[in-house]
Amino acid sequence: MDTDVAIIGAGPAGLALACALAGSGLRVTLLERAPEAAIAEPAFDGREIALTHRSQAILRDLGAWGRIPAAETAPLREAKVLNGASPLALRFAPGRAGEPLGRLVPNQLIRRALFEAAATTEARLVAGRAVTGLALAPQGARVTLEGGEVATARLVVAADSRFSEARRLAGIGAAMLDFGRTMIVARVAHEAPHGGVATEWFGHGQTIAMLPLNGAMSSVVLTLPPAEAAAAMAMTPEAFGAEVTRRYAARLGAMILAGTRHAYPLVAAYAHRFAGRRFALLGDAAVGMHPVTAHGFNFGLSGAEILAREIRRGADPGAIAGLFRYATAHRGATLPLFLATNAVARLYSDDRAPARLARAALIGAGAMLAPLRRAIVGRLMDAAPGHSRGHIGAELK
Repeated sequence: MDTDVAIIGAGPAGLALACALAGSGLRVTLLERAPEAAIAEPAFDGREIALTHRSQAILRDLGAWGRIPAAETAPLREAKVLNGASPLALRFAPGRAGEPLGRLVPNQLIRRALFEAAATTEARLVAGRAVTGLALAPQGARVTLEGGEVATARLVVAADSRFSEARRLAGIGAAMLDFGRTMIVARVAHEAPHGGVATEWFGHGQTIAMLPLNGAMSSVVLTLPPAEAAAAMAMTPEAFGAEVTRRYAARLGAMILAGTRHAYPLVAAYAHRFAGRRFALLGDAAVGMHPVTAHGFNFGLSGAEILAREIRRGADPGAIAGLFRYATAHRGATLPLFLATNAVARLYSDDRAPARLARAALIGAGAMLAPLRRAIVGRLMDAAPGHSRGHIGAELK
């Protein structure tokens, strides 16, 4: 099997890159270990993605945004951060009246839309077969699939999760940070209106976020030590609703579980290199973010946009100069926020007295000092090169 660009992983980042290369004249092949049916109709996984305006614009350019039912998306009008029992809150609101920070979209709907968009391109999908070997040489690359078939390519792009096996086969390490916590996500119905406001509340021994969905519905993101998370997952639906109500101090009234629960270990990853000979990393394989700032998914889309632009620039998609430019640009865009996010996550998961005082001071300063608050909002706002003024936004989770 010969191809120009072999993309390992048909998740959002891999599919986005395939769509972005449409019409380039390059042969693009997606290699995915999951069966095609699981990619075409992804199951609900509990995750609601806070898409920036730039990410919405990228999806629109790729032909995917229009495939997501508008009624299934919810505006994120404001975000606030709470610390323990403090009455102060750090608030983030858009700079222009009426414009939301971003939109919350179910993860499986984005995946399905990107699959449908990719299906309209020349890209080939080889599903249901894992990658078992990888050889990278100056002239080209060889990818061995389960069953022994070999795909030759001028460029291999790994977009196969933060625990990327392709990254390991390429000899690229990653800084892995295990936070020792489990994140539970689920939809809950509640009595009081949320007003389109997302809340992240750092309390003693827990972090709980509420992401506003349409109607009197929110997505709860509950972060707990593994043993407590396992106990919460084992509760009856009624007991879980009551537990979330208690942990959120009934701020939205009584809550009722409105769907399935899903648990994920909290592990961040950052690859030592984003590119090598005939090889590049994309999506979580390059940067796997802690969800506290919700930038991971958006970084995957912006990374695909940058990489596609570099691939299209020259006759050789695996030319080292283009891969170096991609790696430099993507690292510059992601590393500062990756480090800052991890610092925030560590600070707010530390229940020792010095850490509690530090985060109280941080939120207090932000709540009372408008310039500081504007600076934080400015860092979160995501300006999109090449898009119109309206394609800017921010996200918080």
